[in-house]
Amino acid sequence: MSHRLTILCAGLLAAAAAFAQPAPAAAPLPTAEAGAEAAAGFIKSAQGDVRVLGTDGTGRPARPGDRVLPIDRVSTGPDSGASLVLRDGTTLVMGPESRVDLKQFHFDPTTQEGGILVSLLRGSMRMITGLIGRTQPDAVRVETQTATIGIRGTDFIVTDSGQP
Repeated sequence: MSHRLTILCAGLLAAAAAFAQPAPAAAPLPTAEAGAEAAAGFIKSAQGDVRVLGTDGTGRPARPGDRVLPIDRVSTGPDSGASLVLRDGTTLVMGPESRVDLKQFHFDPTTQEGGILVSLLRGSMRMITGLIGRTQPDAVRVETQTATIGIRGTDFIVTDSGQP
């Protein structure tokens, strides 16, 4: 393992203690207004330059409590980081200079069935799977520039340089 990757992994694990604490079971997730698209989850924490880019192409600064839609892109700048909590309890922790597309997210809390497709375009991400990953591990996938990963575990780190 290269020295840079070792430092990156150590930094992500240290940041995870601050960012990736599970949301309380009773914590209400932000919901969409009537007629609007349902939120996939919310921004739990954002430090530094963190932005959410919607499907309409407009970007906005991310703040704790902001909802994230099932097809939003979240990006972090240098010396920045963010954590997102999805409706099934999945937590995504993003490192500096990262870009993550939440390509698909659907979850039925009654049946606990759903699916997640996340694309790591650049940077680093730690993912702690929630109910979907525990009950349907085949329904959780992470894409990078060069590979698609099927998830069998519940806690992992992925890095991608952004170079094809």
